Amino acid sequence: MNPNLNRLQPYPFQKLHKLFEGITPNRDFAPINLHIGEPKHPTPDFICQALTHNLGGLAHYPTTLGARSLRASIAAWLIRRYRLPEISPETEIIPVNGSREALFSAAQAVIDSSLSNAAVVCPNPFYQIYEGATLLAGATPYFLNTLPENNFALDYTQLPDDVWSRTQLAYICSPGNPTGRVMSIDEWRQLFELSDRHGFIIAADECYSEIYFDETAPPLGALEAAHRLGRSGFPRLLVFSSLSKRSNVPGMRSGFVAGNAAVLEKFLLYRTYHGSAMNPVIQAASEAAWNDESHVIENRLLYREKFTTVAGLLADTMRVSIPDAAFYLWVKTPISDVEFTRKLYHDYNVTVLPGSYLARSAHGINPGENFVRIALVAPLAECVEAATRIKMLMSCLSCAPKN
Repeated sequence: MNPNLNRLQPYPFQKLHKLFEGITPNRDFAPINLHIGEPKHPTPDFICQALTHNLGGLAHYPTTLGARSLRASIAAWLIRRYRLPEISPETEIIPVNGSREALFSAAQAVIDSSLSNAAVVCPNPFYQIYEGATLLAGATPYFLNTLPENNFALDYTQLPDDVWSRTQLAYICSPGNPTGRVMSIDEWRQLFELSDRHGFIIAADECYSEIYFDETAPPLGALEAAHRLGRSGFPRLLVFSSLSKRSNVPGMRSGFVAGNAAVLEKFLLYRTYHGSAMNPVIQAASEAAWNDESHVIENRLLYREKFTTVAGLLADTMRVSIPDAAFYLWVKTPISDVEFTRKLYHDYNVTVLPGSYLARSAHGINPGENFVRIALVAPLAECVEAATRIKMLMSCLSCAPKN
């Protein structure tokens, strides 16, 4: 067996399941699950219709590069969304089976495993696929803690030049999971300068890019930042996006990777052997989804109402603010995040995720400790009920005797 499998840590939801072993939640309350970032809004009818109308595609093997019409629809969307002058459907876009599998496989294609000291940089807290992909590629992850005292910005000075000089890949998530923070143009400039200096590839995870709260200010994307900074051809940059959150189709497993043509050429070669071509039926439905924006605007309205309502309810008991984007509240807890999560589940049958499960100890701290991630994916009424119960727990905690 691959010995690197022994380096993998349990997934956060496995740890949560173990945390709840032996606990019977209060049956006076119906269960509310806000721990998994799985969209719960209905899938738009036109996407379902596109699926059923194209079932004939099941009779054909798909190509790894996918249909040109799908790549053209993605290119057109990227140009509209990020105000790009152009992007090539032929050489700068590859459809993928959801951003998760592509984020993982990118590391396997990029990392030179013959170098025993290869480094990969990740934000912390982070999406655990980054770490698993790094370890299974034979590299070592190094973390950039994102902390409330600097508004969860990436501080590149946390890592010494020795690490940056060995870095082959940097995973970036903007809007961030779990903080919802969007990187600024200055942060992108600094990262691009590091990439130029040390030659590493940037993997920008943008799966939350279309869930934001101000229609006049969509989040800055990596391709847009590169264009604004005059980086023609997107040197050493790959962007990963998905329909799961944007269009409420997590089960379709549909997304794309876009960016530098030279890197994508090698990635396409890897994927041809990897056997990761997108189902032709999914391709047809994906094309329909990328071509329509009205359902995405309606989706954002639903999230905006939930965030405004829930943040307002919690404001008098917890320090809570609406993030730049994404569908998570990243909230500080008055006690250990693990104990808070356990008590909330036991006493009020609400499930959230301990922040420490999403992070690693680095630079002397675990930056997820004493935070919980609350995914506002359930219907508004459930989110309001969950907020009410969280307030009840906070009231009990505030009345508890201090040691």
